Amino acid sequence: MTSIKYLIGDATSPEVKGPKIICHICNDIGGWGRGFVVALSKRWKTPEKDYRDWYRSNSDFKLGNIRVIEVEEQLFVANMIGQHGIKRVKGDVPIRYEAVEECLGKLATIAAEKGASIHMPRIGCGLAGGKWGVIEPIIVRTLLEQNLNVYVYDFE
Repeated sequence: MTSIKYLIGDATSPEVKGPKIICHICNDIGGWGRGFVVALSKRWKTPEKDYRDWYRSNSDFKLGNIRVIEVEEQLFVANMIGQHGIKRVKGDVPIRYEAVEECLGKLATIAAEKGASIHMPRIGCGLAGGKWGVIEPIIVRTLLEQNLNVYVYDFE
């Protein structure tokens, strides 16, 4: 089993060789415009377009599901629905850890098929309100135990 590699830098610019998947958490209400998605949209238009089209289609757009979009040759973005809504409700944060685990399990299969490394910010810990101490063990169970290379970026 490998370990998470923590880097200082921009998760939208992974610099390792070979196929790469950038993953991030999306909400289940079709909202796109704050947090990490802003950086994604500055680099590529297709992840946002695909997310909005997916939301409008109602085709399997629900917690725990993912869509992987190629944005450059051997570079993909995984839109993962792991957040319910966008606001705290009665103290309950939007992140849904079970959905994140389901998303990452699906991502593991796709990454293994593509021979891809996985790149991400500290998913679920910004606007979604999650705790890294809960997310990190999910990454270990779903991705590292499948011997996938995982890179987590903290922006300078």
